[in-house]
This record gives sequence, C-alpha cells and structure tokens, in this order.
Amino acid sequence: MTITDIDVGLTDEERDIRDVTHKFAEEVVRPAGIELDRLADPADVVAADSVLWNVFEKHRQLGLSEFEGDGVDPIVAARIRYLVNEEIGWGDSGISVSLGVAGFPGMFAKLAGRPELVERFAAPGSKEIGCWAVTEPDHGSDSLAFDQPHFDDPKIRPNCIATLDGDQYVIRGQKAAWVSNGTIATVATLFCTIDPSQGFKGGGVALVPLDLPGVSRGKPLDKLGQRALNQGEIFFDDVRIPADYMVVGTEAYSAIVEMVLATANAYMGTTFVGVARAAFEHALAYSRERVQGGAPIFQHQNVKAKLFRMFSQVEAARSLARRVMLFNSTQPPQIEYSIASKTFCTQTAFDVASQALQIFGGNGLSREYPIEKLLRDARASMIEDGCNDILGLVGAEKL
Repeated sequence: MTITDIDVGLTDEERDIRDVTHKFAEEVVRPAGIELDRLADPADVVAADSVLWNVFEKHRQLGLSEFEGDGVDPIVAARIRYLVNEEIGWGDSGISVSLGVAGFPGMFAKLAGRPELVERFAAPGSKEIGCWAVTEPDHGSDSLAFDQPHFDDPKIRPNCIATLDGDQYVIRGQKAAWVSNGTIATVATLFCTIDPSQGFKGGGVALVPLDLPGVSRGKPLDKLGQRALNQGEIFFDDVRIPADYMVVGTEAYSAIVEMVLATANAYMGTTFVGVARAAFEHALAYSRERVQGGAPIFQHQNVKAKLFRMFSQVEAARSLARRVMLFNSTQPPQIEYSIASKTFCTQTAFDVASQALQIFGGNGLSREYPIEKLLRDARASMIEDGCNDILGLVGAEKL
C-alpha cells in the first residue's frame, strides 16, 4: 500500500485482517470489477458464469462479515469494519456496495430479536443475498429525508403499499430500477408504506423472500459507473408475507430510516476513501513512469503539488470516515456526522479521481488505463444512498 496507515490504535490482529482483505481486494475484487465493468450487457454481470459469483463465494470463505455479535468489543468491530470497507472499496466500489447490502436482511432479522427470523434470514453459513428496496419510480432521496416537511405529507402517494390482511401483509406496487442487488437478491429488505394517510412516515420495513408468488423483476440497469453493482426494479403483485415478517412498524419507521441512513452513509464514507486512495496511488505510480520534458512528470513542480493536495484530501477523508464509524459503534449514530462522511468522502473520491485523470493526460481518457473507471464509479457515489444535495439538507436540520 502506497499510503501509510497512521492509525496507531490498530492491533496486530486488526492489521492482519486489513492485509488479508487487501490481498482479497487486489487479487479477486479489482480484477473482477474491471472485467464486469467492460461487459457491454449488464445482464452478463449477473449471468450464471459471471465472475461475480466467485467474488461472493470467496468473500463468504474469508468470513469478512463475521466480526460482530455477542462478545465482540464494539470498538474492535468498528475498526475491522472500516478497514474491510476501505480495502474492498479500493478494489471496486460497486462490488463493495453489493457485498454490503447483501447483509441487510440478516441485520434486520437480528434487530427484530425474533429467533425464528434469525434462523430464517441470518443463520450461520447462509447464502441469502439481500437488497435494500427503498427508492420508487416517483420517489428517490425524498423517501429518505425523514426530517423534511414533506415526509409526513399524505398528499405524496407511495408506489409500494403493504396492507394487513388477517395474519398476513399483502404487498402491491414496485421499487425503482436503483435497488442495489435488485436482480440477484433472494430476500428484500423492503421499505414500504403501511399507512398512506401519514405519508412516508406511515412506513414499515419487511423481510420479503423474492421467490414468492407475485414477485417479478426488471432488467439489470445499464449505467455510467459502478457497473459491477447490479441494480434493477422489483414488482410486487399481491405478494403475501407473514405479519411477523414486517419487522418495523409505523411507530418506529422514521427512527429506523434515520438509523439505516446513518449506518449506510458511514459505510459509503469508508468505501469511497478506498476509491480516492486507489486513484491517488495510480496517479503517483504513473507520475514516476511517464516521461515528459526529459524527466518523469513527478519531477515537475505542478504535478508534485497536485499529488500532495490529493494525498492530503485522501487522509482528511479517511480520518473523518473512521471517526464516524467508531462513534456510531459506541453511541446512537448522529446522522449529521454520517452524512458529512458520505458527502465529503464521495466528493473527495470524485475530485481526486478527476485530478488523477489530469495527471494521466490523454491516457486517462482511455479504457486501457484505470482512471476513467474510477472517475465514473466516484461520480455515481454522489447520487446513491441519497444524493449529496438532499443529504446536506437532512444533515443541516441537526445543526
């Protein structure tokens, strides 16, 4: 790794986990991300013979999601999470997001505290793949803006409604094409509306197996960046689930939206520190190889100045992202800090990748070099998990 990790609090075990994850990111995640990015048809990304499934299997074998639970020091768990997230993001941000949301159903099953749900959705060795089904055709970041005036406006009509019918919920409607893992998930963590008279505030969270009658999917979305992350629509036509699968009701929905947004935004912060770091490292290595004016361009003062600004930006983002994850693991998350991490780190990734492309010059525009992909991936991050503009408004309400 080019940038020294100056976090003095890391134990030898944590450094070992970081190094194992880095090897996984370097040898498995990054090559897979490059291969998947170059596929012209996004359906090929999730085809049966896709390298994506090898990434999922090797990730399971390494047990990189198992450093949490009873008896685990929350500070240790947080440090491991930010190390793992950063390294996998360094490898490929789309794959990082896909692996992250895959665990959403298990997280909510444990949050519900019902043994039968844990057994069904979060059993040891489970190969369930989750998705976070929140945005809808008519509702994007507004469905996450829990502290804005529109959130409890009953005139805003949802696209996906769950209605209680005896001991079951009946789900009708659809989720937008931006559902991460939407085309491959086996279980949806579905954010839907239970009581439309309360607007978005009348929502709930359900665990929905996606092999149930009435579930159908759209095609994988063809996107500018993060092409390794499959995203697609999910349709619900009178889909019935046991009432117990509705793990969050209207009374707690706003608080859960805040909690999940805080958790997801902190995750995005560390992931895109990895992207920024990757862009900086590529630019630094290239500057020492590329000769112009009779010398490696690293020797030119304007290039050195650019690189040091990029280095400083990466380290500032890394410091913020790590502090936020540590705080969130020991205290109730403060959404403004998580949003600051997400918006600052994704903007940093985009800015650093843009400067890296400038250092590569014309070669940076070519798909033979890695920078144009990193720039596209970083650009997508400024919209996903809540677009940065709207997130800033949500965070500002807490100031």
